[in-house]
This record gives sequence, C-alpha cells and structure tokens, in this order.
Amino acid sequence: MKYRSLNDKNHKVSFEDAVVRGLAPGKALYFPEDMPKLSQDFFKNLDKYSKEEIAYEAIKAFVGDEIEKNSLQEILKKTLDFEFPVVSISENIGTLELFHGPTLAFKDVGAGFMAGCLGHFVKKGNLGRITVLVATSGDTGGAVANGFLGVEGIDVVILYPKGKVSEIQEKQLTTLGQNITALEVNGNFDDCQDMVKKAFSDSGISEKRQLTSANSINVARWLPQMFYYFFAYKQLAEKKKKLAFSVPSGNFGNICAGMLAKQMGLPIDHFIASNNKNNVVTRYLKSKEYTPKQSVQTISNAMDVGNPSNFVRILELFDNEFDSLSQQLSSFSYSDKETRKAIKEVKQKYNYVMDPHGAVGYLGLQDFLAENPKYYGTFLETAHPVKFLQTVEEVIGEKVEIPASIIEVMNKEKKSFEISDYAELKDFLMK
Repeated sequence: MKYRSLNDKNHKVSFEDAVVRGLAPGKALYFPEDMPKLSQDFFKNLDKYSKEEIAYEAIKAFVGDEIEKNSLQEILKKTLDFEFPVVSISENIGTLELFHGPTLAFKDVGAGFMAGCLGHFVKKGNLGRITVLVATSGDTGGAVANGFLGVEGIDVVILYPKGKVSEIQEKQLTTLGQNITALEVNGNFDDCQDMVKKAFSDSGISEKRQLTSANSINVARWLPQMFYYFFAYKQLAEKKKKLAFSVPSGNFGNICAGMLAKQMGLPIDHFIASNNKNNVVTRYLKSKEYTPKQSVQTISNAMDVGNPSNFVRILELFDNEFDSLSQQLSSFSYSDKETRKAIKEVKQKYNYVMDPHGAVGYLGLQDFLAENPKYYGTFLETAHPVKFLQTVEEVIGEKVEIPASIIEVMNKEKKSFEISDYAELKDFLMK
C-alpha cells in the first residue's frame, strides 16, 4: 500500500514513511492510494472471529508487507487487550463503550497501535532516534504518553492548552516522566496544533530532530480507529435494522475511520457527527461553505477544535462531492447547557452515566432517530465519566466511583514546562 499526499497526488510513500513522517510536505495529510474491499462472507461470519483476528483482516492491506504477519498480530494483541462492549440504553439506542483501555479513553487504541508500529520500525535500526510531537485537546496526550512510555529510541513531546483539559487528563500526561515531556501552552488547542504543524515544516528543527506526530493526522493513529465499528457491528448484526453511529467529533479522525470502514464494505448505513459549539462541520452541511473559526472552550473539551484536520480525509473519501457525503453524514451541534441536561436525563431515566462527549453523541443520535425511527442507533462513549469528574458529579448529584488507576495517577506530581509561542517550542526542540 502506498500513501499519497492530499496536496500532491504525485507524492507517494510507503506505510513506514507515512508513519515516520507524520505529515507530507506542505503540512498535507497522507491518504491510502487504494481502498481495499473485504468480502461479504467475512462480515457474515464476524461472530466466528476474535477481535484480534477482525482487526488483522481490516488493517493488513494498509500495512502490507512492511510489518510481517506475526509481528503485526502481536502489536494488535497488545493494543486490543481490553473490551469494547455495546451497552443497551433503550429499545433502539445503545452505546459503544471505548473507555476500557489503560487511560480510560478511546484514543488508547490508536496510540497503542502507532507505538507498536513505530517501535517496530525503530528496532530495524535505520531510523535513529525519533521525537513524537503531538498536540492534545484532552485525551490524546494521556493515551500517547501511556502508549509510548519506555519505547526504546522514541522521545515524546506533548503540547496541551493550559487550563483547558480536566485535572485527570492533565495528570495522565504530565506525571509519567522517562521519555515523556509535557509542554503547557498559554492558548487553546488550535494554537497547540498550529505549533506542531509549523514545527514539521521548519528545516531548522528537522536538521536537529527527526519528528513525527501521534495526532490522528498520522495514519497509524487514524486507521486503527476503524476497529471500533467492526467490533460494534459484530454485536449489532442481529438487530436486523439499519445501523446509525453517532460520533462525538473534534478532529474528525474517529468518524473518518468509521466511514472508511463502511467503504471497505462494513454494513453501516449512516453516520452522525455530533458537535459541541465548535461546529464547523454542522455549519458546512447546512451551507456547503467550510469556514473554520477559532475554537471555544466547552465541557466536552476533547472536541474543542475549530479547524478539524481529518475532515479533508472525509472529503477525499467522497471525491469532494457534497451530495454524496451529505447522504451518508448528518451533523448536529449542542451547547454545554444541553449537554448537562442530557447527562442528567439519561442518568435519571436509564441509570447510565455519560461523560460530556458521550452526551453530545447521545443528543445527536436522538435528533437523527426522531426523523429516522427505523434505525438502531449507537452513540460512542469515548471517555470514562471519571475523567470529567467535577462536571458529571455536579450534574447527576452523586459521586462517581473512581477506578484505582485514576487514584494512583492523581497522587503523582505534575511535571510540565510552560510555553507561550512557537519560538519557545522551537527553542525547546533545538536543545
């Protein structure tokens, strides 16, 4: 499999090069040159496969022969060492829980897979030392820090917006030490992401350090998110209904991977991009005009993205044809007030505790099902509610049980460096 730049179709690289480089020249994203199709027999017999076997069949064409079969299977086994249950909420609504991994967030899968792939390439001995440079709006930082902790030959530098991640999220990315460094940015997530992209195109830095990114702009972070939808379909196939997935969307890597899975043949009928007030895609589907705006802070902070990087990949999946895309994708936007109300109502009515991101996904699914009642809908719970402890407890009026792993991390000392602009980031990376 070759990967081409979305800015230059003549620029093509291998899977390894796409993973190591992170971005193509000119800050462009890489995109697979071919779209593999899986057989209908495979989907009909999903119940006979383990999740590791399903993941291998889904990802093997994208990796090709650059990681041999046994090594790829071992990476998948380690990455997927937890469950992905679909929990019933009501007769026609379920939630896919993606928070059973080591940092209690859906990004554990992408971070773990990328760490495994990059670690494999480093061990081959021709890359030298690599620096993973990543921006986070919340959960990416902790997942990347955990996934790459102690991986030989790799340093990790994480940028996060000061005061705009939860206390637990901050502790997960600032307390590990070893090869992990956290930079606390005086700004928002878009500022962090812009700094990362600028660093990749800075020849002064590239001469000093070999950089790659672990955001969902990296193909090894983005692609394995398709696994969630295969695992969910295995549990939902017996519903015998059209299936819709509502995805809390920030940088749009997760929902883009789901739409990729659909193009590979996975029988999903519709996707809903559920947004908070950072709603550039909701506005685009109404106006046909894509107008990024400065991000605003919300209680669903991992979605506080004003210019989602992966939406260009979604457009590429549909050959930039608006009508084709709009038939398969809906989008809705919600305020913090509406999000809090949903958390409270679902707890009272169904005794289920959602985090703020899952609550936005639930709201989007409700609005879609109101107009499409023949669907069975699944919203994604992308993080454990404990990661937004203060917000959730205030809304439901009850204490949330804190997992032992979170208690342990909260007792650790935060270690970070504060920066305000790109010049300070460059200075740090050049030392």
